[in-house]
Amino acid sequence: MSGVLLAAAVLATWRVTHLVAAEDGPWNVIARLRALAPGPVGRLMDCFYCLSLWVAVPAAILIGPDWFVRGLAWPAISGGAILLERLTASRSHEPEGRT
Repeated sequence: MSGVLLAAAVLATWRVTHLVAAEDGPWNVIARLRALAPGPVGRLMDCFYCLSLWVAVPAAILIGPDWFVRGLAWPAISGGAILLERLTASRSHEPEGRT
């Protein structure tokens, strides 16, 4: 597994997780799905940390050459997505005009 694949998996996991957990999506499709989701599924869609674990599973399966590496990559990809979320979330709440 190359660093490029790991970085791509982290970025893709962040993007999909952010879309589902924090965005409305095109034509409010994601917001409608989130509103319709029952109980634990709906709560999962609202929690970036929880959701990133599940979104990271297919990424880890795709980039890992064997099950040992996939098992290690799974939380690493989720953790990388969480770090990106923390970095970008703190900046998005700053008032405009500040650096």
